[in-house]
Amino acid sequence: MSSNPLTEGSILKEIAELLNEGTEITQTLHEVLEKLLQVTGFQIGWIFLIDENGDQKNPKLTASHALPPALSANNCYRMKKKSCWCVNRYRKRELTKASNIIECQRIESALRENDPKNDGLTHHATVPLQAGNERFGILNVGSPNKTHFHKQELALLESIAYQIGTALKRIYLTQKEQDIALHTERTRLARDLHDSVNQLLFSLSLTARAGQEMTAQPEVKDTFQYIQDLSQEALSEMRTFIKQLRPPALENGLISSFINYAKVLDLHIHTKMSGIEPIDPQVEEALWRIGQEAMANCKKHSGQQDIFIEMNTEGSNIILSISDNGTGFFYDKDFEMPTMGLRSMQSRAEEIGGKFQLTSKVGMGTFIQISIPLLKGENQT
Repeated sequence: MSSNPLTEGSILKEIAELLNEGTEITQTLHEVLEKLLQVTGFQIGWIFLIDENGDQKNPKLTASHALPPALSANNCYRMKKKSCWCVNRYRKRELTKASNIIECQRIESALRENDPKNDGLTHHATVPLQAGNERFGILNVGSPNKTHFHKQELALLESIAYQIGTALKRIYLTQKEQDIALHTERTRLARDLHDSVNQLLFSLSLTARAGQEMTAQPEVKDTFQYIQDLSQEALSEMRTFIKQLRPPALENGLISSFINYAKVLDLHIHTKMSGIEPIDPQVEEALWRIGQEAMANCKKHSGQQDIFIEMNTEGSNIILSISDNGTGFFYDKDFEMPTMGLRSMQSRAEEIGGKFQLTSKVGMGTFIQISIPLLKGENQT
């Protein structure tokens, strides 16, 4: 660490003040990483977020600062490979404190390929982000031509990492509370619209129809007909709006909704369900949205009309599997999802503490499996 007039206490105070203002994870991590490097004198840093169980296929590069071109090239492809010393140790729960990384596989990859744009970065320090027993990912820092980190530097990084972990826990809990409040309000609004406005529009339509039958005057008849047409149109729009607030899956059950949606897409659906327990409404809605996207992808890309959907429970998780025997595609697990639709499905699953698995090969179809805790937030960071 280069000479810096700030004491350790001053550094921690500046970091804490910044973290206390954070409300959005990605933006907060970018800002705190930049501040960390500024006040400590390190020059390069990056943060991986990893799921709580440590077995997410790829660590998510959530924030980085001043990465050398060799690591930032091609949308940071070297940083998005799943395998490296620190991530492997994190997954095995062997990374418990700040450590010197002598052999970084990501950096060594650039060196082996004689990439001249490494800017002298050969080593880095790594420290887990955690708050109590909850773990969130890894913080890495380094500087050009720096090959060793002193005990005092590692101790400071541990303190900063704990601050970041505590802030992440706070943000996750706040987001969870907001999600619950939003879902509750959407459900209440849908119910109120159905019970009040929807019924009023229906009554207005019946009244206009009755008025039309009670008069013989053509002008009055036309007026009542116009009122009836408007009320019917408004009633139709209101029902659509209520369905958007509370998707059909939450009313009729997931499998029933999948079957109905398959009919719309002209797909032949094969379903199997076993051991399903009551599902949290937000989990059910997430599974419904993921299933919709998967079925639409099957219709557009598989070249087949048959789709297979299976739901069951394993322990405290609900498992949704969706597959087809279509054309498939090439997918490398070392990289992120290849399409916006697949990334959206993965994001929906991970946002409520779930896991998303994709398997596909050219000519051998596509298999998607989603595992989500039955109760939203269970086992979620």
